Amino acid sequence: MASIFSRIVAGEIPSYKIAEDEHYYAFLDINPVASGHTLVIPKREEDYIFDLSDEELAGLMVFAKRVAAAIKAAIPCVKVGVTVLGLEVPHAHVHLVPLKKESDMNFFKQKLTLPQEEMEDICKKISEQFK
Repeated sequence: MASIFSRIVAGEIPSYKIAEDEHYYAFLDINPVASGHTLVIPKREEDYIFDLSDEELAGLMVFAKRVAAAIKAAIPCVKVGVTVLGLEVPHAHVHLVPLKKESDMNFFKQKLTLPQEEMEDICKKISEQFK
């Protein structure tokens, strides 16, 4: 059975898509730790990020770098943090989190619940900055 992320890529489940190319897909986390928290995934489903080929892993990080630049341009922050956890969904993914302070990267704190209109606005702002 396909992961929820593969189903998002296939269009079976809606997402707040930030950007995509033929190999990678970026979308807002629906349970963000900070406004603008974005997930970047390879379209090819692979559970463990270090099981990706060297080329796929390098491509994922280069794509994530472009997404991070768009986040930084669209969301007021000092930097965009990056982390890989990968235990909740069996599909390799990178978290990009706009940071004003290091504690913004705390995945154990209460997640934000943002209204649909705000998620759409954030998505639009970041997407427009993606180059």
